[in-house]
Amino acid sequence: MKLDTIDRKILNILQENARITNKELAIQLGLSITPVFERIKKLEKGGYIKKYVALVDHQKIDQGMIVFVFIQSKEQNHVKAKELLDYMQELPEVMECYHVGGEHDYLIKVVVKDMQQYENFLLRKLTLYENIRHVKSTFALSQIKHKTSYQID
Repeated sequence: MKLDTIDRKILNILQENARITNKELAIQLGLSITPVFERIKKLEKGGYIKKYVALVDHQKIDQGMIVFVFIQSKEQNHVKAKELLDYMQELPEVMECYHVGGEHDYLIKVVVKDMQQYENFLLRKLTLYENIRHVKSTFALSQIKHKTSYQID
């Protein structure tokens, strides 16, 4: 599926306000409601729109500490990598997980209440996993920019 200009506009608008009605979206695009609805369904089926979410302020729910953790594996093979990624899926503190190149194998974003909760996570969950050789933590002092939308030209 190739995106045209209208599809791109729909995606840009929905990224900023997923609660917009089809009628409001149609007005912004200069179309009628039915073609807009059909395009959205096509974008969903095509995997361009994965899901709709509410973005929660992590500090308001007492999860104010963000930690970026670099992980180095003991062994690197397909089976061990899959096991580690499955384990990361189970950990609610892990918000994001990336397989990376360079000195480390994985980068995870962990969000917790405070240093005590992070220490608990580190000692009782993360470092207990047998295929982790080394962990390096970097603590966010403040959040300068946090985007959830991609620019689609």
